[in-house]
Amino acid sequence: MKIMLKELFKKDTLTGKERKQIKNSERQKNATRNPSVPDGLFSKCDKCGEIICTDDIVENYYICPKCNNYFRIEPRKRISMLIDENTFTETDSNLTMYNPLEFPGYEDKLKSLKKKTNLDEAVVTGFGEICGIKTGIAVMSANFMMGSMGHNVGEKITKMIERATVEKLPVVILCCSGGARMQEGIVSLMQMEKTSQALKRHSNAGLRYISVLTDPTTGGVMASFAMLGDYILAEPGALAGFAGPRVIEQTIRQKLPEGFQSSEFLLEHGFVDMIVTRRKLRKTIAYLLGWTQ
Repeated sequence: MKIMLKELFKKDTLTGKERKQIKNSERQKNATRNPSVPDGLFSKCDKCGEIICTDDIVENYYICPKCNNYFRIEPRKRISMLIDENTFTETDSNLTMYNPLEFPGYEDKLKSLKKKTNLDEAVVTGFGEICGIKTGIAVMSANFMMGSMGHNVGEKITKMIERATVEKLPVVILCCSGGARMQEGIVSLMQMEKTSQALKRHSNAGLRYISVLTDPTTGGVMASFAMLGDYILAEPGALAGFAGPRVIEQTIRQKLPEGFQSSEFLLEHGFVDMIVTRRKLRKTIAYLLGWTQ
């Protein structure tokens, strides 16, 4: 027993260089047993769990070729899939950072996300052509504070709609959001009214607005501009609703129907006009905007 304790508490006489050599040797052994995969070469589907070549996912419009699960796409990739090449001009990409409640740590979080995502906010807005039709477009990002709508998100969308109204252009918004941004309190909720009023003026001018629901579209976004489209489209399997299913079940103390708040459920109950796959989205939007080939 004494010998065991003596060995247990025996002083380490290895130098730092020797320890480093041992660690490197262990890493090499582990690498031989378990070959590492370069970052970005393969991706794992969060639905079926399959490991898939990233190039195959990209070629399939960011859809899992095994189970047809839709991966979330960052805004500029979506824009490249919809807008004619070399026709897109981004707008309002440098709005002043806004922290109306002086929420602790909020500005630092925004700076960190800007650097991480290469986005200035949770939405990218601009103008471009879809099959030759000039259009105002906004694309939301789940990677920037879960697409939450604060002052600058509402401001960017509103300014894009107002310019489209002046220039007599249609508007397309691809929605993806967890709802209003809690760090901005009532100011975030005011964006619901602001964007809705801008769309009302756009509609009064006799112009078309197409809303596309992607996964997820919830909260204040769902309760405002997401559901005001002349045409409301949705991607397959997208979650769309005001409150999430778990919140509703806990509130009403009842089990919800299977597939509740999925785009398929919403289509069946008349909340959306059409479910459109990514492969067909560009031409479907162009057709609804009056495109003829």
